[in-house]
Amino acid sequence: MNVQAWIEKIRGGALAKYADMYEDLEAQKKRYVEALEAFASLYGADREVYLFSVPGRTEVLGNHTDHNNGKVMAAAINRDLIAIVSPAEGEIRVKSQGYEEDVVALRDAEKPEAFPDFSSASLIGGMAGGFLKNGYRIGGFVAYTTNDVLKGSGLSSSAGFEVMIGNILNHLYNGGSIDNAKIAQIAQYAENVYFGKPCGLMDQMACAVGGFVYIDFADKTTPVMQPISFSLSDAGYALCITNTGGNHADLTPDYAAVPAEMKAVAAYFGKEALRGLTEAEIVENIPVLRKATGDRAIMRALHFVRENERVEKAKAALLAGDIDSFFASVSESGRSSLCYLQNVFTTQNVAEQGITLALAVSDGLLAGKNCAWRVHGGGFAGTMQAFVKKELVESYAALMDATFGEGACMKLSIRKEGAIQILA
Repeated sequence: MNVQAWIEKIRGGALAKYADMYEDLEAQKKRYVEALEAFASLYGADREVYLFSVPGRTEVLGNHTDHNNGKVMAAAINRDLIAIVSPAEGEIRVKSQGYEEDVVALRDAEKPEAFPDFSSASLIGGMAGGFLKNGYRIGGFVAYTTNDVLKGSGLSSSAGFEVMIGNILNHLYNGGSIDNAKIAQIAQYAENVYFGKPCGLMDQMACAVGGFVYIDFADKTTPVMQPISFSLSDAGYALCITNTGGNHADLTPDYAAVPAEMKAVAAYFGKEALRGLTEAEIVENIPVLRKATGDRAIMRALHFVRENERVEKAKAALLAGDIDSFFASVSESGRSSLCYLQNVFTTQNVAEQGITLALAVSDGLLAGKNCAWRVHGGGFAGTMQAFVKKELVESYAALMDATFGEGACMKLSIRKEGAIQILA
């Protein structure tokens, strides 16, 4: 269908089949139509176009464990990136709302050095290169994207963008035959090798796969995934993510130091990653490790070992419907991130501690009320997460908005669908 045909379909109610994905269908109808009109103004109204959606994600548990072959629990959320797309020849052109257009020549797809580090073009090139590296087909396209997953919010706008490029290449040129988990792995490759950020795989996997998911990265080439059927709403709780106003843009060194320090401890034991080491082994070698790696690296390694155990406990609790034990694991994770992982604020600017302040304010309102809260995602800036009783949500959101600005507290739901093509 061309743009006008899609607009008529959308206005006629075509999004109704995605009612479980969007709470406000009228708002999404407007959003999709505006995106289609923006595409038409850029690339023409008569082209055959396709529509795609990729959700953001929330990290439920497993803070900075994936990059050392650890365990995580994550979930897709009802904020997404949508793309209006049409096939083209020889290049990929992506215009994201609010940003300059990226243009990537397909002939450069297998040349990481052709792209500047930390650029969206490098992510596009990396996805195309990763597809070729894995024996998949690629082709050109033009796309207009709009995103309601806030950049720097810790809800993985960058991972969603990577997965979106893979989602488009999968459906346009591979018949939709590539498993979404494989697309997530290619997205990690693109971010590591082309973009220049040594990220783990959790963000990409949660965006690609959807729903609540437990992931064990013991074998990173074939991670073990287990969907968890669990409804926060049925348990009487809401998920609240508060954007404290910090931005992740200049914090790559902080993020990079976490896996690097963990792997430095692993290297002492002759391993590439911490997975497989026990707390006893680390503790027994602390006197030597202090000189070899420094104290913070040891604490981060201890966080890793204990966090993996917490993920297992949390999974078992959810499967058993034991919300109190689940929240106990979430709270323990938060304390460990604050004290031992030390990713709640950056030492580049100790005067700015939005997440720490958000945790303190949450503690004041929610303590003793069967709720849980912790740093969210990579940390250092951005967001915190809270599981809040429904009867406390409005007062909690009002307090967080008063502290960090109107709309800072986002009340979210879990999205079952991962990366998909929108079908009329």
